Amino acid sequence: MSHTPHELAEDFPEHQDQISALRQSDAYFAKLAQDYHAVNRAVHRAETNVEPISAQAEVELRKTRAILKDQIWAQLNKVAV
Repeated sequence: MSHTPHELAEDFPEHQDQISALRQSDAYFAKLAQDYHAVNRAVHRAETNVEPISAQAEVELRKTRAILKDQIWAQLNKVAV
């Protein structure tokens, strides 16, 4: 299997432990992380032409991924405060 860029642990390496803990203890965070992972995989499959999609659909997936990442970042900062 090829490497999938934009994994949460790589994008937020200083928060790896916090991400793992929140996935276990916070249902909302776990859902955000699960959704992010699914969208990120779809983007990666589209980018590598494993599952080609239209350019517009790919742009929409990337926007969704960015929104989810922002929400995850907000949750990480909320807990850190």
